[in-house]
Amino acid sequence: MTESAKTPAITTTAAVESKPPRRLFLGAAIAGAGAVGLAACGKKEEAAPAASTPAPAVSATPSAIVLKMQGAWGAKDIFNEMAEEYVKRVNEMSGGRLRIDYLVGGAVVKPFEVTDAVNKGVLDAGHTVPVYWYGKSKVASLFGSGPINGCDAPQTLAWIYRGGGLELYQELLKAINLDVVGYFAMPMPTQPLGWFKKQIKGAADLNGLKYRTVGLAADVMQEMGMKVTQLPGGEIVPAMERGVIEAFEFNNPTSDRRFGAQDVAKNYMMGSYHQAMEFFEIIFNRAKHDALPKDLQAVLRYSAEAASQSNYWTAMDNYSRDLEELITKDKVNVYRTPKSIFEAQLKAWDVVAKKLGDEDPFFKKVVESQKAWSKRVGRYHFLNEADYKLGYEHIHGKIPGMA
Repeated sequence: MTESAKTPAITTTAAVESKPPRRLFLGAAIAGAGAVGLAACGKKEEAAPAASTPAPAVSATPSAIVLKMQGAWGAKDIFNEMAEEYVKRVNEMSGGRLRIDYLVGGAVVKPFEVTDAVNKGVLDAGHTVPVYWYGKSKVASLFGSGPINGCDAPQTLAWIYRGGGLELYQELLKAINLDVVGYFAMPMPTQPLGWFKKQIKGAADLNGLKYRTVGLAADVMQEMGMKVTQLPGGEIVPAMERGVIEAFEFNNPTSDRRFGAQDVAKNYMMGSYHQAMEFFEIIFNRAKHDALPKDLQAVLRYSAEAASQSNYWTAMDNYSRDLEELITKDKVNVYRTPKSIFEAQLKAWDVVAKKLGDEDPFFKKVVESQKAWSKRVGRYHFLNEADYKLGYEHIHGKIPGMA
């Protein structure tokens, strides 16, 4: 995060990921004999001088425009693979006229600094989440790690693209002078309550616990009595080892397992309202974006939509497999979060949402838009949706860890 949240009890730290960055070049080929690519940030590549007698079958083609994109993710994080799925689609669909070169988190700037770097033109593009610039405006979290209103992530992503959310997002960017263009992708499944030294049996067990989360979730969990610290993923395990935090959440079984969550805690609580959804925010420096031909701008946007589904497929395959590995290989105790915690989170959200809405009319405006959407979409969903859990248990039996 580029700025710390304003609430005094919440602290923010950012650090470069511990793994050395690696640069991935997912290139589109440039036609023409002897063409030499210069990966200048946002510049056209210069071609080598043409041969004095070119072969008759070879015709000159425009050089590719190269955009430098950095993610907010450590080198091992599955989110890098999801970012690469986006980059691959852009590079393959642009017909060799546009190429994104992707860098992992920390290669140029720290994970929480990606948005500022894109805004200033240090980077042409970023693959991040809105909650990482939450320090600029708490409304940012409403486009990622909130709200709590009965809609899931796919339904809230539909609000962004069909319910007026994108227009509100653009209004927010303008209000806080972020000169970027953003697209949203990947309706992330609910994030687990997290990792604990011992099983959490009720809301009272959370009181006073030193806990890592980010965004509006920090406000909600603090309202529940937790002592919240906001940290990027690469700092979580060291913070647990030093006792800076006693519990944490990050995102999903694959990301958690890859950075070693199972080495510092053995109780994994699944299910929570604190971040019941999230989305990737794929951002571009506005000047660089708007200078592109309209068809290449369309490639950037529609590649986000295509990658969104691909990311979800990747998530389902990996998250489920890694949860099994956590249980069978890493001997992690996996539990469903108790209902009393969900109820306490709802009460805390009511307090937080009212407070922030009273302080900021724009926060209230976004929440009201989401409420109107969730009332209509949720009614359809809950009246129509099959009882998938009943079907699962009919085939597979009761799920261990569920009450």
